Amino acid sequence: MRLRLEIAYDGSEFSGWQRQKGRRTVQEDLETAFTTICGAHVGVFGSGRTDQGVHARRQIAHCDVPDGCDAARLLRGVNAVLAADVRVLRIARARPEFHAQFDAVGKEYRYFIWNAPVLPPLERKTRTHVAAPIDIEAMRKAASLLVGCHDFAAFTANPNRKVESTVRELTALEIRRRGSLLEIRAMGQGFLYKMVRSLAGFLIRVGQGAEPPETAGAILESRLRTARVPTAPPQGLFLWNVFYKS
Repeated sequence: MRLRLEIAYDGSEFSGWQRQKGRRTVQEDLETAFTTICGAHVGVFGSGRTDQGVHARRQIAHCDVPDGCDAARLLRGVNAVLAADVRVLRIARARPEFHAQFDAVGKEYRYFIWNAPVLPPLERKTRTHVAAPIDIEAMRKAASLLVGCHDFAAFTANPNRKVESTVRELTALEIRRRGSLLEIRAMGQGFLYKMVRSLAGFLIRVGQGAEPPETAGAILESRLRTARVPTAPPQGLFLWNVFYKS
C-alpha cells in the first residue's frame, strides 16, 4: 500500500535529507521509524533533497507499507519513535503510481534573514544574520531580472552528479520585510543544487551595495559561478511547500 507523507523538520542536527553512511539524515530517521512500526523494511522517498542545516515546513514523501496498515495508528506510532526535530504531519493513502519527486509540479522555498545589529539567540538556528542595513528596493530590482526561464548555471554548485540542463523557470522571487525579518520567497517547477541559497547570497550582496541590481542579467549570461554569487548559510532556508496537480 502506497502512502503519501507530509513531513516537517528542523534541519539543524541533520546532514541533509538523503541517507549517508555514518551521518544522521532525515531519510534514515524516517525509514528507521517506519521499519520499526511496520516490522519490515520501509523505504521513504522525498520530493527532493535538502542540504545539511536546511529546514522543511512541508516536505512530501512516499513509502510502501504492508496492506492493512491503519494511517492514524501509523502516524501516532511513527511520531512516537522519531526524535522531536522531525515529525510526520499527515499520512494519506496514495494511488499506487504516485511518486513524491516525479509527480511534483512546483516548489516553494523561503529564505529568512534577521537584519538588525543583534541576532536574538532563539532565532539563530532559523535565520541568517545580516547586521548592516539592507536596501530592499535594490534587492527587488535584481530579483525581477532573475524571474523567468533562464540558464542558472551561475547560480548553482557542483552536485557531483550529472545534470542534463541548468535551465530552470523561476516563477516568483519576492522580498518582504516585517520589522527586522526579511523573507525571500522563491517559486519554480524545480531548482538546481544550492540554487536558492545562491540566489539569496547574491541578493544579500545587492542589498549591501556590493553589486548593483543590473548585474543580475550579466551574471546569468556569463553562466560562470564566481564569488559574486556566494552561497548563503543553510539555516535561513526552508522548503516551504511542494505542489501537485491533485
